[in-house]
Amino acid sequence: MPDKSAKGIDRRDLIMASIATVGVAVNTGAANAKDAATPPANAALGTVYTGDVIKGKKVVSALDVNDLEPGKKHLLYFQGAEMPTGQHWYVSVTVAKGALPGKRGVLTSGVHGDEMSSVHAVQTVMNQLDPAQMSGTVMAVTDVSRPALESMQRRWPNQGRGIDLIDMNREWPGNENGATAPSRHAGLLFNRLLRPNADFAIDFHTGTTGFEVTAFNIGGMDAPEVKAMVELYPVGQIFDNHVYPGVLHNAFMDVGIPSFTPEIGAARVLDPEMISLFVEGTMNVLKHHGIVAGPMGRTGKDVTVFVGNSAFPILATAGGLVEHLVKLNDKVEAGQKVAIQRDSFGEVVAEYISGVAGEITGQRSDAMSEPGNPLVFILFNKPGPEDVQVYPE
Repeated sequence: MPDKSAKGIDRRDLIMASIATVGVAVNTGAANAKDAATPPANAALGTVYTGDVIKGKKVVSALDVNDLEPGKKHLLYFQGAEMPTGQHWYVSVTVAKGALPGKRGVLTSGVHGDEMSSVHAVQTVMNQLDPAQMSGTVMAVTDVSRPALESMQRRWPNQGRGIDLIDMNREWPGNENGATAPSRHAGLLFNRLLRPNADFAIDFHTGTTGFEVTAFNIGGMDAPEVKAMVELYPVGQIFDNHVYPGVLHNAFMDVGIPSFTPEIGAARVLDPEMISLFVEGTMNVLKHHGIVAGPMGRTGKDVTVFVGNSAFPILATAGGLVEHLVKLNDKVEAGQKVAIQRDSFGEVVAEYISGVAGEITGQRSDAMSEPGNPLVFILFNKPGPEDVQVYPE
């Protein structure tokens, strides 16, 4: 895992990628991932402190959580890729090191810079942990794509050939000697921080700017370890799909570390109600792995869960004001009208019909749209693996 033949869809080019032939891009990405997945021979072993201190927190360029004192929380900075000035991007690392040995979990967020609820969900989980009562370790990195977070935008602003915006969640596992700063940053983090400290990993996301989603998990349910974890969340949808090479949770899967991606609503905002579902589910996962003691909270058994293996996209064919006729999580039938669009005179210029029976899992939240923008995604099931479409994490 992942399925290297899966088709890739970028949020901004969503449908174009699903309509166009993307096999070459996917195969190239898979080859690059394979080449970069092995840490370089000179990768540091153990924890390496740079000697720098930022706001009282020590800086590391490599981390082995086994080196940290048990029964405590440790706040560190990890030294990532260099900026054009030669200074470094630093990411925040919180480690809850249990008093007793056990499994090691890694929680990440901020791979996309406009996804605030994912950051808050991880912070909330970490704030609930008491290392003195834990068996094992939980490490959190909440600001993976630091330059994207600084401007609260999805992509990393790269300066290689004039300004370019690179989706860091197409770069994993990265390459420490790669052609772009995001690739090098991903390589440094994966080889020296994330992979060495993970027995399982959860990479938290939300919808992107202008497009909100339901509360759901993305993961390959054919992997028993992943299936066991995603079913511990009291959320109403599961996208059973390996998606495509280059995303962080698949980089973990490629090296034998069970991983999946929660999706937590809209970008650029905090959704406390939805966040609480993922906090509860993540605490269930930590209990499942024996890191935290106590009874399970609500799980998928306590809610109605729709599991789909494909996402049906509806793309705007005109410019104008979008009116949704259905809501997130609504069930729809093939042939059902789900949205209309009006021009500046208020006249209807387009009507949008579902081509499948399923559940609404994503909708455009910006009220205006030009042609080509995704308006709706419908989670549904295809009977066979051919042409199953993936959803943008």
